[in-house]
Amino acid sequence: MVHTAYDTTELVKGCQARIDAVASHSGKLFLGCSDCSLRIYAPSSLPTDPSSDHEIRRGSYSLERSVNSFWRRAPTAMEVSHTRDLLLSLSEWVAVHRLPSLESLVAIGKTKGANVYSWDDRRGFLSVGRQKRVMIYRLDGGREFVEVKEFSVPDTVRSMAWCGENICLGIRREYMIMNSITGALSDIFPSGRSPPLVVPLPTAELLLGKDNIGVFVDQNGKLRQEGRICWSDTPTTVVIHRPYAVARMPRHIEIRSLRAPNPLIQTVVLRDVNLLLQINNCIVAAQGNSLHGLMPVPIGAQIVQLTASGEFEEALVLCKLLPPEDSSLRASKESSIHMRYGHYLFDNGNYEEAMEQFLASQVDITYILSLYPSLILPKLAHTTVHDKAESTESSSQLSRQSSEASDEMEAGLATQAQLGELDEKETKKMNHNALMALVKYLQKRRSGIVERATVEVTDEVVSGAVHDGLSLSEPYRSKPSAKRRVQTHVSSVARETATVLDTALLQGLVLTNHVKGALDLLKGMNYCDLKICEEFLKERNQYTVLLELYKCNGMHHEALKLLNQLVEETNNELTKKFKPSMILDYLKPLCRSDPMLVLESSLYVLERCPTETIELFLSENVPADLVNSYLKQYAPNLQSTYLELMLSMSETGINPNLQNELVQLYLSEVLDWYNGLKEEQKWDEKELSPTRKKLISTLEVISGYNAENLLKRLPNDALFEERAILLGKINQHHLALSLYVHKLKSPEKAIGYCDRLYDECLNQPAKPNSNIYLTLLQIYLNPRKTAREAQRKVAPVSQMAPKPANSKLRVSRLSKKVVEIEFAEEARFSASGTDSGRSDGDMDELSEDGQSQDQEGSKGIMLNEALDLLSKRWDRINGAQALKLLPRDTKLQNLLSFLEPLLKNSSEHRRNYLVIKNLNSSENLQVKEELYKHRKAVVKIDADSMCSLCHKRMGNSAFAIYPNGKTLVHFVCYRDSQRIKSGRSGSQSIRL
Repeated sequence: MVHTAYDTTELVKGCQARIDAVASHSGKLFLGCSDCSLRIYAPSSLPTDPSSDHEIRRGSYSLERSVNSFWRRAPTAMEVSHTRDLLLSLSEWVAVHRLPSLESLVAIGKTKGANVYSWDDRRGFLSVGRQKRVMIYRLDGGREFVEVKEFSVPDTVRSMAWCGENICLGIRREYMIMNSITGALSDIFPSGRSPPLVVPLPTAELLLGKDNIGVFVDQNGKLRQEGRICWSDTPTTVVIHRPYAVARMPRHIEIRSLRAPNPLIQTVVLRDVNLLLQINNCIVAAQGNSLHGLMPVPIGAQIVQLTASGEFEEALVLCKLLPPEDSSLRASKESSIHMRYGHYLFDNGNYEEAMEQFLASQVDITYILSLYPSLILPKLAHTTVHDKAESTESSSQLSRQSSEASDEMEAGLATQAQLGELDEKETKKMNHNALMALVKYLQKRRSGIVERATVEVTDEVVSGAVHDGLSLSEPYRSKPSAKRRVQTHVSSVARETATVLDTALLQGLVLTNHVKGALDLLKGMNYCDLKICEEFLKERNQYTVLLELYKCNGMHHEALKLLNQLVEETNNELTKKFKPSMILDYLKPLCRSDPMLVLESSLYVLERCPTETIELFLSENVPADLVNSYLKQYAPNLQSTYLELMLSMSETGINPNLQNELVQLYLSEVLDWYNGLKEEQKWDEKELSPTRKKLISTLEVISGYNAENLLKRLPNDALFEERAILLGKINQHHLALSLYVHKLKSPEKAIGYCDRLYDECLNQPAKPNSNIYLTLLQIYLNPRKTAREAQRKVAPVSQMAPKPANSKLRVSRLSKKVVEIEFAEEARFSASGTDSGRSDGDMDELSEDGQSQDQEGSKGIMLNEALDLLSKRWDRINGAQALKLLPRDTKLQNLLSFLEPLLKNSSEHRRNYLVIKNLNSSENLQVKEELYKHRKAVVKIDADSMCSLCHKRMGNSAFAIYPNGKTLVHFVCYRDSQRIKSGRSGSQSIRL
C-alpha cells in the first residue's frame, strides 16, 4: 500500500549556517544554527485564514531576524512551550527565554555539560541527563526552575522521554524505566546494535527502537499487543504524526502506518537529513543549510487515493480523523467506503466480512437481499430510502457498482451453469457460505427493525383505541362533523421492512439447515409473510417449521390437520418422525384457551393412545363435565377410562355427578355380564370379573354416588357384596353384615367391614361411635333371627322402584318402617366402645336374648366365628357385653385367647393409672414445699431502710414488699401507685 500522505516543500533555502535545531512559534520558524546564532524566518506571503497563524504554511520563508551569538555553543536541541510562551534550548546548558521578546529568563548552571533533556509541558517538569546523573526540575512561577530530584544512573544517558510519572532512559544499549519519585530503575530490553531511541507517543506510551524494529511499550515498560513496526533500515530519528510514524533513514524518509501490520505508506527521497522533528501541523527535515517541510495531504484526498487503490481499511481509519464539524461528510464517506469494500469482499468470496461492511454502511436490507435472487420476498407498498444522506455522485457511483456487482454475480452463475467450471460441491459450499453470512447479517439487523415495527403497531393500537372512544360519543355529535372525521393512517414502512427481513431470514435458516434457528424465530415475535413462507416450506418438506408457522399465526385447525396427516403417513421417510405424542404436545397449550378445539382434534389420539390423551385432559384442567359429555357422545368406550384416571389422580377432586356416572357405567356393565351368565345358568356369586372388581373398589372408595338409586338396580338374588356396601353407605350396617355372613359366607369380609367402620369413627369424632363388632357378634350367635330379619329388610329395599305421584304415601310408609326396624336393631345391639355403658334394661334384654339362645342350644350358632372375632378384636369390644352375648355352655378354655390379653391390658392400664396418681401426688407435695419456703422469707427493716417509691425512710409506717422479696415500699405509696395505674388503664379504655 503506497499513497501520497505528505507533500514535500522547501521552507528555507540557503541558510548561512548549518541548521542544528528547529522550533516554531506564532507561525514563524526558529532555527538554531551551527554558528551559535538564532535565525527567525517568517512566511513570505500573508495567511489567508487568520486561524492558521500558528501553523506552518506551504511556500518559502524569508529571514526576519537574526541574533548572533545567541548561544556559546551550537545548540543540540530546542523546543517551544506554547502554553507558557517559553523557548527551551540545550547548548552548553539548558537555557530558557521568553517569547517573542527572547528575554533570557534562566540558565540552569547545574546542567552544564548535559547531552539530553526532556520537557513535560503539561506538568512543567524538566528532566536533564548529564554524564551519569539524571536531574529533575520543576518550573516555579514561570521564571525559575526548582530542582526536585537528582539520581545517579549506570552510564551516560543517550535518550530520554517522559511517560506519565516515569522517565524512560536509553543508557548504553539498554532501555530502563526510572521512577521520578524514588529513582528506582527497571530494565526493559536491550536496543541491539543501534544506539537507544526513545520516542514518546501522545497516549503516554513509548516506541523504543531495536535495530530496524520499533517496539510499543506502555508507561511501565510492558510490551503492548499492537505489534511492532519493521523499518527497511535502522532509523536515526522517529517522529509520531498520527496516524503515521515517520523515520529518518540515511538515504530517505520512510512513512509507515501506526495501525498493525504497519504497512509502508510513502517514501520521501531526502539524503543526508541531519534533523527530523514535528512542528505544529507538519514535519520538518533539516538538510544542511536547507529546511524542508513534509506537509500532510488533506485527509479527504488520501481517502480518495486509498479507496481507488482498494485499500479500504486504511481509508476507513483515515475517515475517523476527519474534523468533527464535517460529521455528515465523514458519515457519507464511511458509508460509501463500506459499500465498496463489501462488494469487493463479496465478489472475492469473503461473504461474512462483506456482510460486516454492509452492516457498517447501514444500507437498506432490500439492497443486500437483491444480491440473493433465489430468495422470494414480499412486495413493498412503500418506497424505502437510505438513512444516510449521500452526494449525487456517490449515490450514482454506488448504484452503478451495485448493478455491476449484481450483473457480474448473475453472469458468473450463468457461466458456472453453462460451462461447469466449478465443481458441484464447491458451488454448493459457496452458496451455503453466502447464505450463512446473510443469516448472520439479518440477525444483527433484526432487533432494531423489529423494535421500530413494534412501535408502529403500538401507535396503531393507540390510534384505534382513540378512534373507538370517539365512536362511542358519536350519537352526541352532529352528523356533518361525523362525516368530516377521518381515521389517521399510520405508516407501515418499518413493518414492511420487518416482514421482508423475517421472510428472508426464515428462508436462509432453512436453506442452511438451521431448522432450530427457524423454529426459534417463529416461536418469538416475528413478521414472516405467511403465504410466501408456507409455499417455501411445503416445497422443501419442512413440516416441523411449517407447523410452527401455523401455530404462531393462530392457524391451529390447519396445523392439527397437517399433523394428523403426517402421523397417518407412516410409509413416508419424511413423516416417520411424527408420532401421536406430537399431537398431544401441540394440544397441551390449547387446553385452557380453546378446550373445544382440543376435544375435536383429539379423536385420533384417543383411539391410539387413550391413556396419554386422558392424562392430558386431566393435567391441563379441561372442564371435566365437558370432556365427559364429549366422550359420552363420540367415544363412549373411553368414558369409564377417563373417569377412572380422574379418580386415581384425586378422589375428592371429582365431581359427585361424575362419581355417580362412573358407578352407573360399572354397574351397567356388570348387570349385562350377570344377565348373560344367568341365562346360561353359569352364575356364581363368588366370581369377580375385572369390571365387577372395579365396581366393588369404587363403591368402597368414593361416596359421591346415590346409593338408594343403585340399590334399586340390583337383582334380589345376586350381587350381595355390592348390596352390602351400598347398605353400609346408608347406615344399614346390620343388614350389610348379615349379607356378608349369611349370603356371602365370608366372615373375613365381615370383619373387614367392621374395621373400616371403626376406623372411620376414630378419624371422625363427630360420627356416632356405635360398636359394630357387637352387632357382628350378635349375628354370629343368633343366625336364624338375623337371617329372617335380613330377608325381611332386604326385600323391601331391593323392590323399591320409582312410583307414580299417587303412591307417594305408600313409599314413605315403607321407608319409615324400614328405618324404624333398623333403628330398633341398632339401639338394641350397639355399643360405644370398650368402656361404653348400658342401662339395666339393655342388659336385661341381652340376658333374655342369651337365655333364648341357651334354650335353642348351640344348634345353628356360629360359635367358632364368634370366638375368632373375640380373639382378633379383643381390644375393640366391650368384654362384659360380649360375655353376656355368649352361650352359657361356652367353655372358658375357648375364651382364653380373648380374656388373657383383655385382662392383661386392663391390669396394665390400672398400674399405669396408679403410677400417674402417685406422680401427681409427689408433684403436689413438691409444690407445697416450695410454697412454704417462699412464705418463710424474712425482711429486715432498720432505721436506714428507704422506700423505693418516695425515697424516704420507712420509720414505723406500714409497709409492703414486692414478690421479688427485695423491693420495700410504704403501704401508702404502694396504694397510691396502684390507683395511678388503674386510672391510666381506665383512661386508655375510655379512649379505645
